[in-house]
Amino acid sequence: MRRVILITDGDKYARVAVEHTAKALNCRCISQSSGNPTSLSGEELVKMVLQTPSDPVLVMFDDCGYSGVGPGEHALTVVAGHKDIRVLGAIAVASNSSYHEWTRVDVSIDQFGELTEYGVDKEGLPDLETGRVAGDTVYILDQLKLPIVVGVGDLGKMRGLDTVEKGSPITRKAVELILERSEDNQREAGRK
Repeated sequence: MRRVILITDGDKYARVAVEHTAKALNCRCISQSSGNPTSLSGEELVKMVLQTPSDPVLVMFDDCGYSGVGPGEHALTVVAGHKDIRVLGAIAVASNSSYHEWTRVDVSIDQFGELTEYGVDKEGLPDLETGRVAGDTVYILDQLKLPIVVGVGDLGKMRGLDTVEKGSPITRKAVELILERSEDNQREAGRK
């Protein structure tokens, strides 16, 4: 069983931020999952995840603004539903989606690394809505039973506050939060 974190962004900035974070946190990253839009099928991504020598594995998905369920969301559904994969959580990345697709989030991280109950926009600024993020690859998340969904702005960007040169602090904090929650859940399950 491979532990996976789903990330709803796959452009070149997101890829660099996710790769940097994976290395810093001793995670694996499926770099081939990047793309705008996602070019690999869910089945191909599952095969790559299961071939990794260790976990947790960070996997990126991107619809490139496609309305409805696009290639990234389709692949995400296949990966999340596979019997040999345990999804620890998802990072829901905000975008300026013209289709107004959104998902519920348990918590968001703003551009300054602060946790907030509000959603955030592409720049990582708190939104007016509580507990939801608008984006182009997030619609399907509500239909999956995920342990935690963390909302963030555009990975690797956010007005230069999430660049690799700065250590991709927002990307890193989102992954750390999901890992921390999964460990808490494991400890809680062990007590029962």
